[in-house]
Amino acid sequence: MWDRIFDPVRPERSSAARFRSTFTMVLTQDELPGPQPHQLKFRWLQGSYAIVRLTPDAAIPDWASKGEFTSITRSADELSIVCPAENLPAGVHSPHRWICLKLEGPFPFSMTGVLLSFIEPVSSQGIPIFAISTYDTDFVLIQEEWAGAALNALQQAGHELWLKDESWRKPIE
Repeated sequence: MWDRIFDPVRPERSSAARFRSTFTMVLTQDELPGPQPHQLKFRWLQGSYAIVRLTPDAAIPDWASKGEFTSITRSADELSIVCPAENLPAGVHSPHRWICLKLEGPFPFSMTGVLLSFIEPVSSQGIPIFAISTYDTDFVLIQEEWAGAALNALQQAGHELWLKDESWRKPIE
């Protein structure tokens, strides 16, 4: 089969070469198929956050659920906790401190590419993230030492940092 696709003696006669020459074209961003990047509004939640991994059978600690944003996820492999860093008791360690960015949702389930539009500019700069999705929106945590570079990348991509909760400005649909 592969010899019909690629002819090593005369590569210009291969099916792949004919396909490329027939279908090669240049598309602008607006002409690309699929969803276009969204320009999103987001807030920077106050304080530092911690991400902690506990054993899968651990009880959910009281300190894990206090604060403006927390996430508790249990799987067969772990109990993952995201919470304000100030909640951590002595003896519980998180290797990094994180900032938490909240995308201003809600976003309908039919709206594709929301999280991708937000993390792609950050990822393209080599900045690590930790993403959490909820029913209404997404939260993206970024290690504190990367905060400035991440915010610059997001704003250059057209995303808008809201300095306070301005969700009341959203249109009612």
